[in-house]
Amino acid sequence: MDTSTARVVARYRGKYRVKTDKKEYWAEISGKMMHDAVSAADYPAVGDRVNISTLDDDLAIINGIEPRKTLIQRKAAGKDEPQIIAANIDVAFIVQAVDRDYNLNRIERYLALALSGRIKPAIVLNKADLISEEKLNQKISEVKDRFKDTDVIVVSTLDDNKFKDLADKIAGQKTYCLLGSSGVGKSSIINKLLGKNVLETKEISFSTSKGKHTTAHRELFVLENGSSIIDNPGMREVGLVESGEGIGVVFSKITGLAKECRFPDCSHLHEPGCAVLAAVEAGELDRDKYENYLKLKKESDFYSMTRLDKRRKDRSFGKMVNTGIKYKKKR
Repeated sequence: MDTSTARVVARYRGKYRVKTDKKEYWAEISGKMMHDAVSAADYPAVGDRVNISTLDDDLAIINGIEPRKTLIQRKAAGKDEPQIIAANIDVAFIVQAVDRDYNLNRIERYLALALSGRIKPAIVLNKADLISEEKLNQKISEVKDRFKDTDVIVVSTLDDNKFKDLADKIAGQKTYCLLGSSGVGKSSIINKLLGKNVLETKEISFSTSKGKHTTAHRELFVLENGSSIIDNPGMREVGLVESGEGIGVVFSKITGLAKECRFPDCSHLHEPGCAVLAAVEAGELDRDKYENYLKLKKESDFYSMTRLDKRRKDRSFGKMVNTGIKYKKKR
């Protein structure tokens, strides 16, 4: 069997598509990898670079994952462990549809998700052709005012002039991914970048005002300039894992004010001498942003505590088992 390095370009249930410099293979993970896996994070994700052994012209076995440089992960629904969304990403495009999906708090959640994985984020306001110029300019102003340090790109896949800014941002040999809810136009953006319709697209449901799922799995596409872009299924729930670093960057004004609080462990809820609350009351800090900060921080802290408690319980259980084994041997 020949061995080589490949990149995971798609993941299905139990199967993967991997791509070397020369060709693509259908692949499965080795029995050893499956045996050694402790959590979902030990399985390959789209964007991972993996070591493979080729079986024939079309099949390969994945033997291991190379160290990940960056990672986007969220809390898996109903589980305590993280779900890997994509790996080795350079830039995450956070896509919002300005006609229906537009939500500043949701943008902050996606920003925290990207920054926690040490990935550069950029905000893409899509479907700019569907609202008036006046409303569009108002939303652009709101986003730029709230996210001063993040690139904001306004696009329409139906207007080449309004799509050029996004296309110009994509440099060769880098990997990008699209994050956003269903129906915001991620698949249409990828079709436009590829210059052909490779992904099915659907409009937002007018009966529910919610996006319809078009992408059923994560997939990496290689563009003509050598860059890669990953399409993700729409995420209606984006649970944060240990995202303290990302939250600190997204809410840098709040974390800066927190240093001026009277108490070092201030929760910014009711304590006297809280500089954050004082800024909210004085109108210097947007109340909606403040409340979203509390919500995301509580979510991230709760996840971290839950994981820590679980590890403590696992260690305690391990000690109990070892004690039992020693006692049995003595008997």
